[in-house]
Amino acid sequence: MGELLERESHVWNHGFTWADHRGPFATVSPDQAAAFDRDGFFVLEGVFGPSEVSAMLDAIAPGEQRVRDLLAMLPGQRFSVAGLDSQIVAPHLVGTSDLLRAVCAHRTLVGVCADLMGPDVRLYWEQAVCKQPDGAAPVLWHQDNGYTYVEPQDYLTCWIALTDATPENGCIEAMAGVHREGTLRHRETAIGFECWGDHDTAVSVPVRAGDVVVFSSLTPHATRVNTTDVVRAAYIVQYCHSGAVARTAAPDGSPGPAVAQDEPIRQFEVLRGGVRLEPPPLAGAAPS
Repeated sequence: MGELLERESHVWNHGFTWADHRGPFATVSPDQAAAFDRDGFFVLEGVFGPSEVSAMLDAIAPGEQRVRDLLAMLPGQRFSVAGLDSQIVAPHLVGTSDLLRAVCAHRTLVGVCADLMGPDVRLYWEQAVCKQPDGAAPVLWHQDNGYTYVEPQDYLTCWIALTDATPENGCIEAMAGVHREGTLRHRETAIGFECWGDHDTAVSVPVRAGDVVVFSSLTPHATRVNTTDVVRAAYIVQYCHSGAVARTAAPDGSPGPAVAQDEPIRQFEVLRGGVRLEPPPLAGAAPS
């Protein structure tokens, strides 16, 4: 992993200003909104019950197995942050599961989006992450906006715990307050992207199955290896502003073309004009 990174802005991050949230709030409490502005994260307890968590685990299982089979064929059985000996990362599960599409449009999650993002929001990304027992590699310090540079930079991540997440099995650790600086510089490593972070001053965020950790795409976070003998599982749902675009670097390092984040099957609208939308069922989804 090399030497530690300095805490410095991404080269494309010019003049970012964090906007505090004033309310009124319909889903989050004023204290939760204040924590989000101050720290970049908070926890919603008990959003999903045991039967809902069990159904989500069943729904992610086929996608997890497909990724496991793919990793088994690769040299070293790893691809970036994913690895058979570290964590199985299964993205785009809404392309095959109506249940998970409904989870992404859950009233509480969409209510959080309305309170913290505004009236027009769509799904940006979702993935299951199953951190393997006795893991060989952590998830390094990163911001979600460090993997793909999205504008506006400040989108929202809802990290749904499908098992209890503890310091021993790799719960979220976050750098409080750093989100207010915008996107930091990242580098690519053999086990994923990495930005500045400090485990000595980080905040550990243990949660129970069914809880949701809500954090900004600009909050540096990491997870340590799972030192237990059981899997730690989470389903991660991210929401962007309608009209958001993603950029990758051109050969000279400048921002490449803006790519709209509006793929109809996996990036469907969840809020339009402040009104929550039901996800289009897979059978009726328009082809991309």
